[in-house]
Amino acid sequence: MEFTRKNRQLLSRIATNDRHGENSHYFDGWKAYDSNPFHPIHNPDGVIQMGLAENPLCFDLIEKWIRENPDASICTAEGLDKFKDIAIYQDYHGLREFREAVAKFMGRVGGNRVTFDPNRIVMSGGATGANETAIFCLADPGDAFLVPSPYYAGFTRDLRWRTGVEIVPVHCKSSNNFRITRAALEEAYEKAQRSNINIKGVIITNPSNPLGTVLDKETMRSLVSFVTDKKIHLVSDEIYAATVFSSPRFISVAEVMQDMDCNRDLIHIVYSLSKDMGFPGFRVGIVYSFNDDVTNCARKMSSFGLVSSQTQFLLASMLSDDEFVGNFLRESSKRLAKRHHVFTKGLEEVGISTIKSNAGLFFWMDMRPLLKEQTTKAETELWRVIINKVKLNVSPGSSFLCSEPGWFRVCFANMDDKTVEVALDRIREFVLQGKEENNHEADKSQARAQRWRKQNLRLSFSSSRLYDESLMSPHMISPHSPIPHSPLVRART
Repeated sequence: MEFTRKNRQLLSRIATNDRHGENSHYFDGWKAYDSNPFHPIHNPDGVIQMGLAENPLCFDLIEKWIRENPDASICTAEGLDKFKDIAIYQDYHGLREFREAVAKFMGRVGGNRVTFDPNRIVMSGGATGANETAIFCLADPGDAFLVPSPYYAGFTRDLRWRTGVEIVPVHCKSSNNFRITRAALEEAYEKAQRSNINIKGVIITNPSNPLGTVLDKETMRSLVSFVTDKKIHLVSDEIYAATVFSSPRFISVAEVMQDMDCNRDLIHIVYSLSKDMGFPGFRVGIVYSFNDDVTNCARKMSSFGLVSSQTQFLLASMLSDDEFVGNFLRESSKRLAKRHHVFTKGLEEVGISTIKSNAGLFFWMDMRPLLKEQTTKAETELWRVIINKVKLNVSPGSSFLCSEPGWFRVCFANMDDKTVEVALDRIREFVLQGKEENNHEADKSQARAQRWRKQNLRLSFSSSRLYDESLMSPHMISPHSPIPHSPLVRART
């Protein structure tokens, strides 16, 4: 305790505060996996990681491209002649070829309905850095953003920790599949205003993390109208744009605003190649703003989190290969759809449902029927059983600020097919065991009820002899009678 006090005096508020969010069950699940990771041979009883949204399903296509294009890397004999040009300091605008390739890729992911300007592409260290950079540009410490819940658990860290900005949840309900409504936005905004909280904007994820759903055009138009009316910002996190594997299609906010009378200076996009291409280790994050001042400020800030020039050089070549990109996007959709179907179908067979989804690297699983009671405490108890006994790291809804207990995010793309089967077997065994226990308890309750009825029936017949029919017949007994009710009467009321 004394050591902690001394640290608080020696270190900054950022270094000593608890706003990072590391103490949430979301990160606790990662720690449980790290301390006991599953391995089919060396640790078959370990924890299976289903809390990490990674996408290695198409790495074979990427590895094939790299083998066929050795000159795309400055670390090969074929690309060595570019080494001197790439290894030296680069302008923090980024390599022109890289910005052009990323802008083109973003347009292609959106169905080429929007053309993105390479001059507005600002680099950052992954989506984490891009989101934080956007917040630094848009808000001051103490300001707040409306964020529809359930929302990405890491936003507590990304948006709040170093910026000093607050999050005001906009609570969405399962009754309409957690759709974002204008009414919910207005309610959260007005409540914040009454509490003297300065709302600077709205932050959304589209496709949604953790729901795995895409926002329809009507909802997107409603969001743009809302921020325009309130004169606040809209940050659209679109890092899962290319993970859509069935209809409806992904619609970028950039597409929606084209035919709307809105203030373009209020619209900003965060993008990344971590999910769509499966490159979280490359730390490629993008801030794309329609506001010139934000673009300029974000570019200055990008000095603290640039993408390495070697990575830019490789990706510029890869993303400029139209044939490869087209094949990759088609195959990725097929593989994600197949994996999603295998998982959700397996859960369906044991009575576990999920929100209907068509994007992302996860789905939103409904475990409410397994809760002892509909509380966050009961959800946490269930989560502890799943991670400690079933040995699956799935993330509880409370980590995503879900207002309804019993929902869990399950990542399905970060493992091989054999691990998928092991995970499904564990879930099936757990659910079926729970049903057997419930049935056993139900049988015991039914037996107790039957014994109770028989005992009361015998007691009622024996008690009836206590009363002289000539003094008081059964039809004369009333609730106001001074003579005690028979057990038979009490049993029926």
